[in-house]
Amino acid sequence: MRRLISGPDLGGGYLHQLSRDLEDGREGFTHHAQAGGDDAGGPPIGPLDDLGFVHPPQPCMFGGPRCYHRTYALPESEAARVRAAYQRYRFVLSTLLAQRFAGAVPSSESGLAELLRAVREPREREGPGWYLVGAASAWLQGAGPPPETIRIGGTEPAGARLAERLREYLIEPWAPTEWSGRPFRAAARAFLGTPKEGIRAEWGVPAAPRPGDVGELGEYGEEVRIRLVEFGGHRIPVSRLEYGWVAAFRDRRPAELRRLADRIPPEEVDPQWLAELGRRIGWSGDPRRWIHPR
Repeated sequence: MRRLISGPDLGGGYLHQLSRDLEDGREGFTHHAQAGGDDAGGPPIGPLDDLGFVHPPQPCMFGGPRCYHRTYALPESEAARVRAAYQRYRFVLSTLLAQRFAGAVPSSESGLAELLRAVREPREREGPGWYLVGAASAWLQGAGPPPETIRIGGTEPAGARLAERLREYLIEPWAPTEWSGRPFRAAARAFLGTPKEGIRAEWGVPAAPRPGDVGELGEYGEEVRIRLVEFGGHRIPVSRLEYGWVAAFRDRRPAELRRLADRIPPEEVDPQWLAELGRRIGWSGDPRRWIHPR
């Protein structure tokens, strides 16, 4: 059973609706979005697939077969948080689509500064428990351009604290969910900035590792290796570049491989650990020759 609790609403050329879902003993919420016509300021400049929305396996009772869905497994008591994230999502959707399809540049530096302002007090009191990963980690270590999305790893309690501190910025609530078909025990997304300018941030705890995962999000239940870098007077935890280097090799991105290798000091390479990362993507050989062949 589904019942609407918000909508129809407009945003980014789409018609949005939010439903409360009770089905087969499971409860949750669904953010629905359908491409709008002139009344919705449409047509939209791009699809929602890259933002994690999916089409339902059966035609949606509200939006039909081409309705986009984002679902969150949360109880009724979380309705206010879900509704607030849903409303912010539709307000910033035009900007997100412009960043993906119209060449608008995400505000990496101001977004990271906003993140640090929001979490500064609990970070100093409780220890971070979170760290930047992927392109954001490489950027802060001088090994890549500014990221299009700020991605964050960490423990489940740290993720919940982060969602609370960034509550006003959330576009997806901290909840069990799926990203592109991958289950997460809990995950959230935020848009750091104004509805006209900012950057998306996302963090979550995967339910299980997938073949080829290198472990940057703690998929294997081990402590992720990090280092501290300086930014704006803060020391920020970031994942080590070896994670990105192995992922770049896996995905056959040679230019990124060279950039990352140039920023990894040979004397700091742990051959045993690098060999373990290699095994996770089906690799074997001498890891020191892989990362610094010359």
